[in-house]
Amino acid sequence: MYYEYWGLKKPPFDNVPDPSMYVDCHISMENAIAETCYAIEEGDECIAVIIGDVGLGKTLSLRMIIDSLDQNKYKIVLITNPSITFTQILQEIIGQLTDTQCDEKRKVNLLEIFNGLLFTNFTKGKKVLIFIDEANAIAPANLENLRLLTNMQGDHRNLFTIVLAGQHEFAKRLEHPKRANLFQRVGTYSKIDKLESRDVVKMYVERRLALAGARKTIFTADAIDELWEYSDFGTPRLINKIAKLCLKTGETNDFDFISGQIVEFIGGRFQKITGPVAQKRKPRSRPHTGQSEKSAEELFFHEDEKSLNETVTDVKCDIEDPADSETIMKKKSSVQEIKLGDHLISIDLPERLVREALASTYESRSRIAGLLAAETMKKYPKLASSCTIDPVSVWGEIRDEVLKRFDSEIQPVSL
Repeated sequence: MYYEYWGLKKPPFDNVPDPSMYVDCHISMENAIAETCYAIEEGDECIAVIIGDVGLGKTLSLRMIIDSLDQNKYKIVLITNPSITFTQILQEIIGQLTDTQCDEKRKVNLLEIFNGLLFTNFTKGKKVLIFIDEANAIAPANLENLRLLTNMQGDHRNLFTIVLAGQHEFAKRLEHPKRANLFQRVGTYSKIDKLESRDVVKMYVERRLALAGARKTIFTADAIDELWEYSDFGTPRLINKIAKLCLKTGETNDFDFISGQIVEFIGGRFQKITGPVAQKRKPRSRPHTGQSEKSAEELFFHEDEKSLNETVTDVKCDIEDPADSETIMKKKSSVQEIKLGDHLISIDLPERLVREALASTYESRSRIAGLLAAETMKKYPKLASSCTIDPVSVWGEIRDEVLKRFDSEIQPVSL
């Protein structure tokens, strides 16, 4: 297995809600867990809500809360697919409370059975907890039904607590004036945000590796920089996905560590799939080393770092006669042919990107060459179609050829 190559005992970045891999550096997540536990154990609240965007750790938070509770004091129900009818929700709740399948179909009878189970558990010294994940999938009518369900409480204490975890659209529904009666019953209202900074991402990665058994540094400092950016600035699920693929790539290529170049390539592949993340990406802040480097950074990240496809579109928009587009595009770009194994490929070199590369620092030229290499691999999918071919190596060869082309066109300064 790939993780054994790195001296690890188990996968460190699987996207599963495994409490044993929880890292206590995600402040907003820690607060959400603490507030919800308070609502259950001390606050005796009727409803607790956790809000967070996709991939931030809502499901893991629920698992952490459930694992932290004294199982002798609570009877726990977990619903992970609430996009069902209210009758089916009641059947699921009753089935988990009784450990038997509930076949009753009449709502009035289901409510009576549920009410009886509340008091049965109360007499046994147990409180019923109903956790509902992906609450944004609950139908509007079912939200009202859940509100009415909370009327089944004792005179002196709540017999059950509902914990709802959902995305931002769920928060908007809860906060709508039409649901003021439901929102007023919410005892704790927590929000999970992204990891706060690049340093927190570093802590997150290193601690998860340590939990998996790592005894050495695997991700370099510049790799952490790239993870911070390509994870949409701190989304745990994206960090896990990219870091896991980087470890697999490192094992395939016998790497001793994961560098920023590898993270950039892996992360770039997901940027092209997800689209909007690529447009949000911003240049990292760097120590000031001179006016020329600053200008190069501004030049490379011009117009929100447009992709090559957008560059071509811009050029075509300047053409008055569409019939002449092919002729003009040939003037706007050149082609470099290279041979990779049995494949003869051509690399399109848009004139504007070439000019930017020649006017920038080596680092920025390398980034542009990497972008062109990725576009070329997209144009020739057979280059990495075999399971025996490592796409990172192919990408690196193409990028190096483009860099050679750039270097050959740089004119030496006359003294």
